[in-house]
Amino acid sequence: MLVLVRALAVALLLSTSAPAAAAPKAAVPEVAPILTTADAVDDSSWARPREARVTHVDLDLATDFKRKRLFGMAGLDILAAPGAREVVLDTLDLTIFSVEDGKGQPLPWILGKAEGGKGAPLTVQLNGARRIVVYYRTGSALALQWLAPELTAGKTKPFLYSQGQPTLNRSWIPPQDSPGVRQTWTARIVVPEDLTAVMSGEKLTPQGEAAGPGKRAFRFRMTHPTAPYLIALAVGDIAFRPLGPRTGVYTEPAMMDRAAYELADTEKMVEAAESLYGPYRWGRYDVLVLPPAFPYGGMENTTLTFLTPTFITGDRANVGLVAHELAHSWSGNLVTNATWKDIWLNEGFTSYVENRMMEAIYGPERAEIEADLAWDQLQEAVREMKPERTTLYGEDTGVEYVKGEAFLRTMEHIIGRDRWDAWLRGYFDRHAFAPQTTAGFLADLRQYLIKDDAELEAKLQLDAWVYQPGVPSNAYHKPAAALLKVDAARDAFLAGGPAADLPTKDWTTQAWSRFLNGLPRTLTVGQLDDLDGSLELSASTNAYVRSAWLELVVANRYAPGLPSLEAFLKSNGRGLFVAPLYAGLIKDKVWGLPLAQRYFDASKGVYHPSLANRIGKQIAAAEADK
Repeated sequence: MLVLVRALAVALLLSTSAPAAAAPKAAVPEVAPILTTADAVDDSSWARPREARVTHVDLDLATDFKRKRLFGMAGLDILAAPGAREVVLDTLDLTIFSVEDGKGQPLPWILGKAEGGKGAPLTVQLNGARRIVVYYRTGSALALQWLAPELTAGKTKPFLYSQGQPTLNRSWIPPQDSPGVRQTWTARIVVPEDLTAVMSGEKLTPQGEAAGPGKRAFRFRMTHPTAPYLIALAVGDIAFRPLGPRTGVYTEPAMMDRAAYELADTEKMVEAAESLYGPYRWGRYDVLVLPPAFPYGGMENTTLTFLTPTFITGDRANVGLVAHELAHSWSGNLVTNATWKDIWLNEGFTSYVENRMMEAIYGPERAEIEADLAWDQLQEAVREMKPERTTLYGEDTGVEYVKGEAFLRTMEHIIGRDRWDAWLRGYFDRHAFAPQTTAGFLADLRQYLIKDDAELEAKLQLDAWVYQPGVPSNAYHKPAAALLKVDAARDAFLAGGPAADLPTKDWTTQAWSRFLNGLPRTLTVGQLDDLDGSLELSASTNAYVRSAWLELVVANRYAPGLPSLEAFLKSNGRGLFVAPLYAGLIKDKVWGLPLAQRYFDASKGVYHPSLANRIGKQIAAAEADK
């Protein structure tokens, strides 16, 4: 039976692609079989890397847009501890056809029982092998979204993209899907000849190569050991435009001019980050602006950040999003959280580095505004969340972005910028291309910066910041003068002033956010009519402004705003915007829940599978609880 299944897998692969030439292999770094103290057990993965770990992945996959499947093979290099007899991989709804060693000999394997989002363990008997080859195809693949042409900007060709963080890449690759198990990789991707593939690595065949009738193949490689969640793929009608010597933008041709304008400062951002924290070590830094279905603001895939088109507002007011994803090239991609309980080491650090980059490029006032808005978010989180969800180390709740940023800004304020920057640059150098734990971060800080200074240790309150809920008493915050003016304008409106008198002419997206998010959740119909009539909020093309307004529409059952709400939910897949709107509707079980169900039924095809799955479950739970 194994021979028959293997033959089927090979036949499927060769039916749409020419025989693969040997793909250029990345250099595999030496990795100790027994992990260092910087590595930790990751309970979101089935892998047992202390026994046998993946060090390199070779992918050879073909796309099937009709069936919405990828199929082919993954060759995995294995580093095993003495006496290790098996390696355990992560899978999520993969169909495994067969497994071989590097010489083509069958290896025994078992696919275990699946456990929800963790998927099923694939256990392979090594029989002395140090390379295994897995033949497989994807199933529902929660990491992948296959978009029909009508859901793209060009409306003529389909589009595919992946979103693997935190643990979804196991739905299209059988890796050891843990951020602490870094792997080099190569890939060969076969696509229809009128489409282009891009990935988060060096592009070896910019124009593709023949791969059989109506097909072409693209090859990629990543020579630095990388966390598996950072392997990313997109396929579609994708064009490219350079932005600088080592930066550029990929997107659909219909979006190129707007995207390139908004991203004009990308090369400056790379230079600013390097001046602060050392060289950019990944070669090129390009961005891919995706169709509106992309569920996140951005994803920091190595060498190729994926971006939502909602950041394009024509005023470059939201390029902090680009700075954030670029900053991950140091905090996250270079030094990576060892487990998902350490996620603040990625997101808190990156939010801080982003703000420093914005200051370097656009000046202190812009940086103060964005830091003040982040402080608002932190205060709201502390008010609204259960205390145990506001620690830095632990569950991923979103607070790690703003609390981590506030923590590092407080460190800078107490220690002094020059000394702090020197430590932070050294931290990135000491732990480059390696995983890091929260305990490891604290140990490094104490060894290289605090150096047994008991007075400084007491001032910093390190353990309180990391392990305790809420915000410690030493937190540093500087209100932004520009936003205080917005607050005054909001107070004047709430005191009875007309919306037409609001000084909105020069307001940036940040000012609008401060104004709208600071309004009481309960307003009169007259106030809502005045705001929408004078400021045309329901028609705003700025997704940040419109979503903030629509949250007020939902909170107040404001019927005139519902057409705008329905249109927005049907055309936007970014979780930051749509998830709060659905949450507000679902909370109102009499008026809002029926609307949530209706809008979701009409819109779920726009959403990434992970987002659609989450919202669908929330609606179902609310219906069951009625």
